[in-house]
Amino acid sequence: MSAMARTDPELLAYLEGYLTPQRRERFMKVLSWRTRYLTVALEDVYQMHNASAVIRSCDVFGIQDAHLIEGRFGRRLDKRIAMGAQQWVDVHRYEDNMACLEALRAKGYRIVATVPREESCPLDAFRLDSPVALLFGTEKEGLSAEVLAQADEAIHIPMHGFTESLNISVAAAIILRHLSEQLHRSELPWQLSEQEVLEKRFDWTCKSIRAVDEILARYRGAS
Repeated sequence: MSAMARTDPELLAYLEGYLTPQRRERFMKVLSWRTRYLTVALEDVYQMHNASAVIRSCDVFGIQDAHLIEGRFGRRLDKRIAMGAQQWVDVHRYEDNMACLEALRAKGYRIVATVPREESCPLDAFRLDSPVALLFGTEKEGLSAEVLAQADEAIHIPMHGFTESLNISVAAAIILRHLSEQLHRSELPWQLSEQEVLEKRFDWTCKSIRAVDEILARYRGAS
């Protein structure tokens, strides 16, 4: 499907006719909170449930894109744990970390490593003044030396117990909750553009319709 077709208002109106009014309203409400100003990248997460839970958190907190570096352990998403979130979050996959970082920088992101180190910036003191890509590492070792060397900044969640680190999915949820709230309170241009909203409406509508290929074929035949 071409980019032009995905933003064709007549085609979108035709397809949305197959949805209930409640479904269409739900899409618009969710899209009003979606952002690409903030994104997440996971480097070689081993436990499938962790990667899947992070994708779910992205959906919950309005993060439209997630980036998965899967060079060491292969594909790490479990649809049952993600609970369908992978349908609504755009998941980008990479075989090596440098390819992911290059893609993020090309989109204008500031690379921010998440590390359990007190010398890094505490989460409460971190400020979103430009688009940010949050990088999370594998469960035991954390982020690789290569990624840490490429990071523009590093942040940590202050902790006051004997435990020195959090599960990656828990840490991601805490950080995304905090930064998404900061973003929503700001005057930064964090929302999706009109074209991006149209494209996601088309994408989500197609994913919600059974036999959508047949319906599209009928539409083209009648046009």
